[in-house]
Amino acid sequence: MRLGLALGYWGRGPDPRHLELARLAEELGYSSVWTSESWGSDAFTALTWIAAHTSRIRLGTAVAQMAARTPTATAMHALTLDHLTGGRLLLGLGLSGPQVVEGWYGRPFPASPLTATREYVDVVRQVLRREAPVTLDGRFHPLPYPGPDGTGMGKPLKPITHPLRADVPVLLGAEGPRNIAQTVRIADGWLPLYFSPERAGMYAGTLAEARPGFLVAPLVQARLCDDVAEGLLPVKAMLGFYVGGMGHARRNFHAELMARMGYGEAAAQVRELFAAGRREEAVRAVPDAFADEISLVGPRARLAERLALWHAGPVTDLLVTAADPATLRALADLNS
Repeated sequence: MRLGLALGYWGRGPDPRHLELARLAEELGYSSVWTSESWGSDAFTALTWIAAHTSRIRLGTAVAQMAARTPTATAMHALTLDHLTGGRLLLGLGLSGPQVVEGWYGRPFPASPLTATREYVDVVRQVLRREAPVTLDGRFHPLPYPGPDGTGMGKPLKPITHPLRADVPVLLGAEGPRNIAQTVRIADGWLPLYFSPERAGMYAGTLAEARPGFLVAPLVQARLCDDVAEGLLPVKAMLGFYVGGMGHARRNFHAELMARMGYGEAAAQVRELFAAGRREEAVRAVPDAFADEISLVGPRARLAERLALWHAGPVTDLLVTAADPATLRALADLNS
């Protein structure tokens, strides 16, 4: 099981620690470093900056939002960055949810998310293979554009630039059972958001269908500390925000996943409190047990015990979110 460093996205501004942490991760032998985006900083620019200051570590997006760019635009980002880094790119994509797609990008959330994802990946792969002009008779991403408001003069095109690699790994962020099953069929890896090594059996049947070399790369908050309860507070704060606030009352993928993992009542309570503006109470309502099983928190001996659980499952790459060098060093040592 390889280790990766997940830096996420910026808050109010650039995090001055990110470049230092990325360089340290490379020095410690971490396999990859990952950036993300929500509705602020974008994933590719920050990753390019890190790429310019490193030389070996692989560079991933976890995740780049599909609604933010057409699939050809994403493929252009990918082939450009893959060239500039000598083939270090891992392209992680995610659909996001209706709140972000419609509220931020001003686009309709696809009525068939699986079809939209499948078409998106198809176009990206066509660009990177550069075998023929890119065409797709698709519902969501047709090329050339066939709509009644078009000119009818669209022409199928191949990228001018020859991609460095036709097989840049494409990973998908997926939460629902059908989405995960499709990810196994069409992608090179899966980026789970909440993954518990104690519940890996939930996905055993689906992952059994994966091709050799398929990546399972969950994002995990980690902290080396003496007080486990205190160390879990940032994990609970993240869960409170995502489960309580990242979704609509009618549809919240994060809350639905938490319910499938056995915490349905707690998820409903977190959503109710968050919607009422009682955010601190919403964070406290996140069960410590749930926060603990999807993270790596505690003294060194406890981290070693928990890390062994991750090794025993299907995870190939553990993408660690940690803000301090001590945690990164401890995990590198324990994972060696």
